[in-house]
Amino acid sequence: MKIEGYRLKQIQRLLYKDLISNWDDATILPLEMRRELKESFPLEIKHRIFKDKNTKKAVIELKDGSKIETVLMEHDEKRATVCVSCQVGCPLGCLFCATGKSFKRNLEIDEILEQVLLFSRYYRKPTNIVFMGMGEPFLNYDNVMGAIRILNDPNCFNIGARKISISTAGIIEGIKKFTNENIQVNLSISLHAPNDKLRRKLMPVSKSCTIKELLEVVDEYILKTKRRVMFEYLLIKDVNDSIEDAKQLSLLMKKPLYMVNLIPYNSTGKFKKSNNTKEFKNYLEKQGIFVTQRYEFGSKIDAACGQLAGESD
Repeated sequence: MKIEGYRLKQIQRLLYKDLISNWDDATILPLEMRRELKESFPLEIKHRIFKDKNTKKAVIELKDGSKIETVLMEHDEKRATVCVSCQVGCPLGCLFCATGKSFKRNLEIDEILEQVLLFSRYYRKPTNIVFMGMGEPFLNYDNVMGAIRILNDPNCFNIGARKISISTAGIIEGIKKFTNENIQVNLSISLHAPNDKLRRKLMPVSKSCTIKELLEVVDEYILKTKRRVMFEYLLIKDVNDSIEDAKQLSLLMKKPLYMVNLIPYNSTGKFKKSNNTKEFKNYLEKQGIFVTQRYEFGSKIDAACGQLAGESD
């Protein structure tokens, strides 16, 4: 079934703005089209919900039986963020992340969007979107950007570009392509180590480029876009959380429009959570580094950073 032109725009509005969950409610469409849509594109989203205070995690079953996880974080009455997955699993195999234990495939545009659609329909329409769930966004570049355009479209979800963030483990070609996108979506880099030796140990993807090479590409992005870049740094006990680590990190981060986001480690069985966060943060700040600390959401239901695996029971 091929749908184009104004009918496609009508359907997108019905799905993503009016949030219909049954094609029978799409009365602006011809009856025969509704029947075809009901048969070809069912609107049911098979899912289970897990709750913990201000966090809701959804395990979604896709058409092929694969499962992904997505998270709604409710900050306050005005702000809510959906953490979106872009792959079934992840091929990067970072040692601290449960998602990287397996990889099946990329998500299609509609499979990315239905994560936001699920929470919008049944719980709360988000104000912010972060591509920080399962998978590496820049290894599914075209579908991620296609989803972002619909999320940003005033006729659809109408979420501002500056309210959308992409986190990458450092896919050089992806960052280069993103630099040339004419869209004000935020860029985050998963750094997690202050030197190449440790980063290659924690993140196998970093064997393809040095931190120096990664920062050179980031600097090109900043030069062209004039936008701030956030460097994510997961603090792991006795691995990357010493004052010496902070000293090495500060030498990398002393640049305009760089900021560091310190993330508490959430258990995936291999490492332990750092108890040196305050000292680490204080050292960076004394060196003039712009530092923020991520608030912890959903660790009790395995919904926090690095815990999504699509396997919740």
